[in-house]
Amino acid sequence: MSDLILSETRGAVALLTLNRPNKLNALSYALIDQLMAVLDRIEDDPRVGAIVLTGAGDRAFSAGADIAEFSESVKLGPDAAVKAFVRRGQAMTARMEAFPKPIIAAVNGIAFGGGCEITEAVHLAVASDRASFAKPEINIGITPTFGGTQRLPRLAGRKRALEYLLTGDHFSPQRAYEMGLVNRIVPHADLLDAAFGLADRIMRHSRLATARIITAVTRGLNASIAEGLAIESEQFARMAATQDAREALDHWLAARLSG
Repeated sequence: MSDLILSETRGAVALLTLNRPNKLNALSYALIDQLMAVLDRIEDDPRVGAIVLTGAGDRAFSAGADIAEFSESVKLGPDAAVKAFVRRGQAMTARMEAFPKPIIAAVNGIAFGGGCEITEAVHLAVASDRASFAKPEINIGITPTFGGTQRLPRLAGRKRALEYLLTGDHFSPQRAYEMGLVNRIVPHADLLDAAFGLADRIMRHSRLATARIITAVTRGLNASIAEGLAIESEQFARMAATQDAREALDHWLAARLSG
């Protein structure tokens, strides 16, 4: 079986490619499991500071879950379907959301269902002007299952999210940008360059500080403001004790004095 996740490293950035182009990069169980294993490896690799995630081929980032596969789980009953399908997909998006190194989606085409949910979960996203988004689960009589009913309303607001969750309508990259689902839209030919450029701008800074910021934001989003401020304080304290912080402060002060 060919690799379902292609992985290459360009400098300190890992490029991961969902690799089922003949199936519009649908998220099979095996693909999700392989992606989780690759993320585990990258987290422990000190050479990698950020990830760019895209889809193979010219048509799709990911068309969502593999319907033929998960329908077999549904036939086995709700408990089996939740265990094999829902928990697996939710674990994947939760892993991406909390991953300590920045993950940037380079959305090169269709991002439907689970593909849209990946885009919602990762830290940053750049969309091709050819991208297309949708929450089409209602068209096959199910609810979103990889976090789409929770993350999209937090990004876009309740009414804007419900419009697409309840209609299944497609929406454009411009609409995705307006709703906060993607950070920018670029010409298709410039997509990977833009994603790698964003990664490079982040990696100019301390990787430890980057990880602490991601943790503070991810944990704080669902907390009260008081709880969120406590999380922020905790992450600052952990960072203030590091050599990275001391060196960055010394460098800034020295530059200020010399200027």
